[in-house]
Amino acid sequence: MIALLFVGVVAGLIAGISPCILPVLPVIFVSWASPITGEVHAARARRRRAIAVVAGLVTSFSIITLVGSTLLSALGLPQTFLRDAGIVVLIILGLSLLVPPLEQLLERPFARLSTHTPKGSGSGFVLGLGLGAVFVPCAGPVLTAIVVVGATKHVTAFSVALTVCFAIGATLPILTIALAGERVVERNQKLKERARILRPIGGVLLIAMAIGISFNLANDLQKWLPSYTSALQKSVEGNHFVVSHLRTLENTKSTDGQLASCVAGDAKLETCGQAPNFVGITAWLNTPHDAPLSIHSLRGKVVLVDFWTYSCINCERSLPHVEAWYKRYRADGLVVVGVHSPEFAFEHVVSNVKAAAKQLGVHYPIAVDDNLSTWDAYYNEYWPADYLVDAKGFVRYEDFGEGNYQQTESFIRKLLKEANPKVQLPPPTNVANTEPTSPTSPESYLGYNYLGDYYGDFSPVENQMVPYQLANPLPEGNWGLNGNWKVGPQAATSGRNASLSINFFATHVYLVLGGKGTVQETLNGKTLKTFTVSGVPRLYTLVNEPTPRTGLLRLLTSPGVQAYDFTFG
Repeated sequence: MIALLFVGVVAGLIAGISPCILPVLPVIFVSWASPITGEVHAARARRRRAIAVVAGLVTSFSIITLVGSTLLSALGLPQTFLRDAGIVVLIILGLSLLVPPLEQLLERPFARLSTHTPKGSGSGFVLGLGLGAVFVPCAGPVLTAIVVVGATKHVTAFSVALTVCFAIGATLPILTIALAGERVVERNQKLKERARILRPIGGVLLIAMAIGISFNLANDLQKWLPSYTSALQKSVEGNHFVVSHLRTLENTKSTDGQLASCVAGDAKLETCGQAPNFVGITAWLNTPHDAPLSIHSLRGKVVLVDFWTYSCINCERSLPHVEAWYKRYRADGLVVVGVHSPEFAFEHVVSNVKAAAKQLGVHYPIAVDDNLSTWDAYYNEYWPADYLVDAKGFVRYEDFGEGNYQQTESFIRKLLKEANPKVQLPPPTNVANTEPTSPTSPESYLGYNYLGDYYGDFSPVENQMVPYQLANPLPEGNWGLNGNWKVGPQAATSGRNASLSINFFATHVYLVLGGKGTVQETLNGKTLKTFTVSGVPRLYTLVNEPTPRTGLLRLLTSPGVQAYDFTFG
């Protein structure tokens, strides 16, 4: 695994010379700009400031990549908060280069910490922190593995070391450029004399870059540049050794134990070992005073542990059944705990979960499992997934996906009778099963982290706004992009003249959409409707037919719409 750390540095170096960093280079080149007094130590102070900028970038990029989502979820903040905060920091520091008293004010806290800190180093470190929050290097296998580890909260000492190695590698070229800028000034007497004139130029560049990033204008620059590092990246990061070790890094779950050996959907009750407790829960909803629950405190009760996430159509179709069981049997000893385990970044936000639960009519206790800790404790891999726990705390039944509702309810009733033979149970529930009964197109994710076999006849360019051309004809079951799109790890974001098409077979077509903009929907060339996307990303119903059908669905989107995941019914 030590060799993988070396690969991490090399992968970072490749990312550090890729087209993705070009928008930040002008600012890095003049990052030495600072109000320096005196001539003897001016060169040394400029070099230290350049190093401070890069140190801040390494620090913030590493922390944000690994634990940024966790911190935002814990604080109930949107996933874009750190990026937006970084943009604000860059604007403030840009203004400080235009207004020297403002930078002196920013330097004051650092001056109190150490009398030996050169002027400009403190604000240089803050500048690096701001750059790290908006710095998005071109993703390869190493960076993707780091992002997955951070997103699933399986952060280990080794993953931290790999992240730091990648960040150091990525910023070494940046440090070289920053020091080169200082050296150019040091060797050029005219520039040296005019260094103070260059300060406002650096400030303007910094503000312009921050504004450009906020409007995603940097993507327009990147799309015209060739991906000159892709072949090198593939040769270094795509070999069998690296890929196999990265998979080991991402896959931290064990498959030992009785629970993992249970037969899902078995026609009889089993004994699958003690039920794991609810661990790593970041928030509780729908409990008295939002107080936490535990498997131990629920002894004597029959517990249904239901794993779900609010933008999953399969979960949405199963929720009425779970809610009906909760209402029908809670007086007889049933407790339902919905473990909300997020799939997408926006589902980590507790306020989003709370709003979605209210909209979907979920009244039973919800454990917000942002770290996927309880998910892992149950060896779970599905949305939705149900685990029935008896009154003694043993898992007796598990079932994955939709369906089997009558069997699950019959086992709930058996366990309630087992816990209290004298209980008089009400009649079974009678909730309609809306699970599709005929074959449909497969679920299709639009982010490059989840790409399957239905991505159309082209390959995505990761994290860059580039033009795509839709395959003609588009094979059945496939989807594709046309116009300008930026394909990210979890979603594709529309740019100019953008459209998204899918050749489906289903009765219902759903798509998780976020961002802000308008979508015009056509089916087989006929306009159906135009609707607005805004607010929290959620599931939108695009097609609602009485019987299954084949169709070519096309969505014309304005810039800024985020498309996550097609599902069908």
